[in-house]
Amino acid sequence: MPLEYVGILREHEAVRTRVGMFDVSHMAEFQVGGPGAPAFLDAAVTNWPSRLAVGQALYSPMCRPDGGTVDDLLVYRLAAERFWLVVNAANHASDWQWLAALAEDWAGVERVDVSADTALIAVQGPDSLAVLEPLAEIPLAAILSYHFVADARIAGVPALIARTGYTGEDGFELYVAAEDAESVWQTLFERGVLPIGLGARDTLRLEARLPLYGHELSAAISPLEAGLAPFVKWDKGDFVGRDALARQQAQGLRRRIAGLVVTGGIARAGYPVLAGEGGEPIGLVTSGSHSPTLKEAIALALLPTDLASPGTALAVRIRDRAVPATVVRTPFYKRGKKGAATV
Repeated sequence: MPLEYVGILREHEAVRTRVGMFDVSHMAEFQVGGPGAPAFLDAAVTNWPSRLAVGQALYSPMCRPDGGTVDDLLVYRLAAERFWLVVNAANHASDWQWLAALAEDWAGVERVDVSADTALIAVQGPDSLAVLEPLAEIPLAAILSYHFVADARIAGVPALIARTGYTGEDGFELYVAAEDAESVWQTLFERGVLPIGLGARDTLRLEARLPLYGHELSAAISPLEAGLAPFVKWDKGDFVGRDALARQQAQGLRRRIAGLVVTGGIARAGYPVLAGEGGEPIGLVTSGSHSPTLKEAIALALLPTDLASPGTALAVRIRDRAVPATVVRTPFYKRGKKGAATV
């Protein structure tokens, strides 16, 4: 995926107001099956895969024993004993090895890496349904959010079509055989769907406050610190990282990811957050950019919990100067609500 095709601002605006498509075939896909697969996945991730119905998907962090994050991923239930995992490209090899090590203690679990044979095209934006429905042989409107049809067809080729995405907009993700990807892409392009690059993908997900591994999640940042407590299912029993996360919750979080609106510059990942314009460093920006939708600079930052409440006045050091920043509620953008984040 290039940084941009025709410009980040134009591509971002296309997804927010019409439709765009992303070639995210670099994502990795694993099939996990066998009679032990449901219980194995329940133990491997913080969410609850065994509760999925066939044709349903979920988002979940996957943790280390110390509560740090191995990765965040999507889990699709293909059949009673067969699941499809989609993991971040940068963690392809490490996730595969991590799951292999966990699977050593489980009987009846089979894993297959199907990444090289699978392409993924994400079609996102308010017009995504209208664009895709004539190309599908099923009623796409009937697919609910975080549901999918595994035996569908799109533009004449077999596909798994999921109503999932990473932009804050309605949309679909099309999993097709690698050899079919070019024809699907070309068909969509001929129908006026604009290709979207990595730059706009990042600004879109940031506005929607969707975490990026290595930024809002890492081996040093737990799902609770990242604001992902709804995806940690305490009722399901034991899972990797449960004890560490339970201690973190019981003791109270000392830090967490919060949203900032920045005045006077663009806060980038790694910039220090200060306790006011003349204050000491108290946190770190994890992601930041100009928001094309909101027309202001926004950022996510890892902050002490007592300084992470909306309305708190802070500052960000941008090169050699401190610029004002205010903690705001997130997400910065919600579909159908395009006004600026409120303090």
